[in-house]
Amino acid sequence: MRVVIAPDKFKGSLTAVDAARAIAEGVFQAAPDALIDLCPMADGGEGTVDAVASATGAELREEAVSGPLEGQRVTACWALIPPGAVEALRRDAGLAGLLVPGTATGLIEMAQASGLSLVPGDRRDPMATSTLGTGQLILKALDAGCRQVVVGIGGSGTVDGGTGMARALGYRLLDARGRELPGGGACLESLSSIDPSGADPRLSETGFLVASDVDSPLLGPQGAARVFGPQKGATPRQVESLERGLARLAEVVLDSLGVDVREVPGAGAAGGLGAGLVAFCGAKIASGVMLIAGLTKLEEKIEGADLVLTGEGRFDSQSSRGKTPAGVVDIAGRHGVPAVVLAGEIAGEAVDPLGPGAAAFCILPGPVDLHDAMAGAAGYLRSGAARLIGLLELSGSLPGDPIRTGDGSE
Repeated sequence: MRVVIAPDKFKGSLTAVDAARAIAEGVFQAAPDALIDLCPMADGGEGTVDAVASATGAELREEAVSGPLEGQRVTACWALIPPGAVEALRRDAGLAGLLVPGTATGLIEMAQASGLSLVPGDRRDPMATSTLGTGQLILKALDAGCRQVVVGIGGSGTVDGGTGMARALGYRLLDARGRELPGGGACLESLSSIDPSGADPRLSETGFLVASDVDSPLLGPQGAARVFGPQKGATPRQVESLERGLARLAEVVLDSLGVDVREVPGAGAAGGLGAGLVAFCGAKIASGVMLIAGLTKLEEKIEGADLVLTGEGRFDSQSSRGKTPAGVVDIAGRHGVPAVVLAGEIAGEAVDPLGPGAAAFCILPGPVDLHDAMAGAAGYLRSGAARLIGLLELSGSLPGDPIRTGDGSE
């Protein structure tokens, strides 16, 4: 039996690398003769730089930049991707029209500079947090000679529409009196115009590609403010203020820069940073999981496998909107390989879109306190994987057969 193990991180508990190892240990426990391909994954959020570096041998560089809070300094890591890996990404992820071969390429993970994990729980306030540090990371990549920049935008602690990043890159955001606005989501409603005259000239010489973990629009019920604002600490009143502010930003971007970001899929990702990268950097938005799959050669590993195991901490309705498990399951389905999502919590609405030949499996043996589940994630993942393999072998679903449900259907 050949098994491909391609999980995302289990947020707050395990990196993707640690999760993959725990799953592998569980598979070996139940099937000692199994052949295993480890392929830790990411989708643009936390762990993207590590996943790409482990798969491609990219050079890691550390930089001191601004954090999401005013006055905060953090150390962020970005990756200089070798040209050969870029060529593989163009070919395997279907991005020949978006990436240029032989060009120095930087991979930036916005979560390392502007992520929610950098904001203490009692200071989460998207009215104040900013993407300034993400813009500073982009400048570091430009200084290193990169004329192609991939920005992973999951795991943000901001809802500023990328305006902090824009300030770092030399744009001036002005109110009706011509005064420059500070960072954070609170200033968006006061935005009157954008002055691009001071923008770094290297931006026009550089190709930008966004690796997004969701396809959310900028505005509306599924947009940056209403879906993701509360996750970053916004109150109901602040959510509505952020929605109005992002709508104002979209209007001013169209008037000042001639770019319409209102209907761009993925523009709402990372608190509207997707929209900001499109507007201020001329970026294209692509599926983060498919980008990482191309770099890690996931599709080659899945072809001819008997089973694919992926996973994340909580598998819910957002998972189907561009997260790692949905992408891995989709690739497995194209090759007719059964796939199972391992998770500590599974929401019913997330299971329906999985389709035939795929399933979700809870790694917990029963009700478990959230704190205990996160603290013991590696053990639960190990025992859950072993339990799953035992059940599949008992049902006759392995090796190579479609996964069958209790009523005998596939």
